Amino acid sequence: MTLNYDVYVAPSIPTAVPDLPPDLDRRWWSPISSTLIYGERDAVLVDPLMTIDQAVALAEWVSAFDKNLTTIYITHGHGDHWFGLGTLLARFPQAEPVAVPAVIAQMKAQVAPEFLESFWHSRFPGQIPTRLIVADELTGGRLELEGEELTVVELGHTDTDDTTALHVPSIGLVVAGDAAYNDVHLYLAESPAEGRKSWLAALDMLEDLAPSAVVAGHKRPERPDDPVIIEETRRYILDFDSALARTSTTEDLYRAMLDLHPDRVNQGAVWGSARSAKG
Repeated sequence: MTLNYDVYVAPSIPTAVPDLPPDLDRRWWSPISSTLIYGERDAVLVDPLMTIDQAVALAEWVSAFDKNLTTIYITHGHGDHWFGLGTLLARFPQAEPVAVPAVIAQMKAQVAPEFLESFWHSRFPGQIPTRLIVADELTGGRLELEGEELTVVELGHTDTDDTTALHVPSIGLVVAGDAAYNDVHLYLAESPAEGRKSWLAALDMLEDLAPSAVVAGHKRPERPDDPVIIEETRRYILDFDSALARTSTTEDLYRAMLDLHPDRVNQGAVWGSARSAKG
């Protein structure tokens, strides 16, 4: 049986971030995707989401496939893509949680008590699971699912440091984590000029794989996983560079990006990116 995949997208949720652009009364978190790659019997889950409610709903969704979940793979260290791991493991205790060593280091930094409290608990009070489990080390840079290889692609910096994608050559699939965004405003707050340059290089790496499907870590739920999102993500970064150079204030940069990309999901993310770039 040929491998297949399906994508679960947790919808946008409000955050308690007090820093607001002039035209919004609250900030929202972008929709987050989790990908199930499966064969006749077994399955691999990529990125088990963030909040308690998201992880419980994801576990129900995975259960409906009636597969033996062998592995949970984490693409990168941002907590919104893996804080739900403990909840998934409670439901699927046979699954092995894995990530490459650099991602594990980032995961540990995310759950350092001071950062966990100041960043995650302040944004999502009472919503972050108490059982936060860091993945085990994946050696060899590959997984196997019913005789087919799933290969880790180490990308370096995209929207944070030490990110990866998971490539499934047999079906032309790339699960890109946050290296690609699908009709959602990019999170650029951790990507100054050198970071954006590295991100562009990472997109070249994904493009070189010639995928037939690319799953973004943040995506508009109804939009297909078309590889065109690699170029769309590249264009967004280049537009940000251009807008940054010709604007002088946070609000100017924010407005310029909304003019260029008026229909992407979560305009509050633009404010965070502009705030970081303009100080």
